[in-house]
Amino acid sequence: MLLAAFLNLHGKTAVVVGGGMVALRRVPVLLSAGMKVSLVAPRIAPELRALGVTCLEREYGANDLSTAALVLACTDNVAVNDRVTADALGLGLLVSHAGSAERGNLRFPATLERGGVQLALTTGRELPMLAQALRERLTLALPEHLPLDGWVQRREQAVTLSGSEREAALAGLRRDIRLAVGLSA
Repeated sequence: MLLAAFLNLHGKTAVVVGGGMVALRRVPVLLSAGMKVSLVAPRIAPELRALGVTCLEREYGANDLSTAALVLACTDNVAVNDRVTADALGLGLLVSHAGSAERGNLRFPATLERGGVQLALTTGRELPMLAQALRERLTLALPEHLPLDGWVQRREQAVTLSGSEREAALAGLRRDIRLAVGLSA
């Protein structure tokens, strides 16, 4: 079983080794999380250059990881991906190996954002198509809009109360949330 976690890596550097289709799928995700991205590859797709990332058009070298908080090994060369992954693991970094996920310590889940809620899904195995299908199903189940700010305010107010008032306020909030997502109170 994998540890499910959401990481705050805003402002940190992601080093992406590879400049093709896998990088093109992953780099926007890294950028949306507020990461700085440095690409290293002998050839970098023009679409990646257009994203405003640092592009180092050359072969990978172990010193490329010196500023990394997270590493993606996503070349079409298994030996290079293996070397990048080994180097990153040796430095204690989070690393995703595009060709063999089990070789790294980081996997990218299928994600969904709807109604202010973010979900991440993985099968824990090499079945991304199952996670993608589940994401589609959950998209249909989640409301488009949820009053998250109001709920947060209600919770913050409730926890300042004491005893039965607190319990009643939290029970009312719990009921309203359950109804909003289609469950019985």
